[in-house]
Amino acid sequence: MHELPEHQSSGVQVDVRVRQADLGRDGSASTIGTARWLEDARIRLRLRRFERLIGEGGFGPFRILLVGQRVSRLAPAGPVGTRVQVHTGVRRVGRSSITFGQEVMVGDKRVGSGDATVVLADDSGPLRLPDELIADLDEMRLPETGVAGRPPATRPRPERLHRAHYSYWAPLRSRIGDVDSNQHVNFIALATWYDEAVAAFTLDSIGTTVGGSVPDLPPWSYQIQYLGEVTYPGNYEIALTVRSVDTGSVHYELGVFRGSTCLGVADAIGPRGELRVTH
Repeated sequence: MHELPEHQSSGVQVDVRVRQADLGRDGSASTIGTARWLEDARIRLRLRRFERLIGEGGFGPFRILLVGQRVSRLAPAGPVGTRVQVHTGVRRVGRSSITFGQEVMVGDKRVGSGDATVVLADDSGPLRLPDELIADLDEMRLPETGVAGRPPATRPRPERLHRAHYSYWAPLRSRIGDVDSNQHVNFIALATWYDEAVAAFTLDSIGTTVGGSVPDLPPWSYQIQYLGEVTYPGNYEIALTVRSVDTGSVHYELGVFRGSTCLGVADAIGPRGELRVTH
């Protein structure tokens, strides 16, 4: 585990408690649990100028859409009730997008990190960020990003959007409980789909029999890009291929498809365990 870099300490701190639902099968918080903390911290940010503008009817209606995120579980965190500090700052402000940088601490130990890019949009597409929101965000800029910040994530490689790129498929059906206020499958629910596909792949690769012990090899990091809306009801497939393998880890490339249409891609890194895989 590592200490929090000094430049991140200027971020806004939000405290959360480890919940039972955050835990993985090893008894500590999972990568999905870490993603929930990052979301919780972003939702609880106060943007006073922007909130006042909305209250006065000066902006809206609009939706906040997540277009990409990265989350990494860096060290175990738990048990239930453990106090976790999430530090959130702004890495980049674009014309219609915001990229947040986040670090997760337990005491002086760094246990997780991530970033997220969101856009404000209405039915016609992305909206230009109002000056009031930019002023609020400027107060949360992380020092190392400078004025321009980090560049936005590039589009996925063209082959990632085609079924032929992938070697393994896990069928899934959206559930009504996955749907959020934007009327599409929530990004946390979608991350669990990627977890499900990796679990199915590891189960098949190790050759576990029915009723046998299920391998516990979930990814410890995800980098996800959202390309289209995943809706309810709907039948989908999570595609997977192994990009590379080393002594202790497996690097996955994943995608969510409805028919021939790719609605999102993810890169994941997880433990190799007893997996017998090549690439």
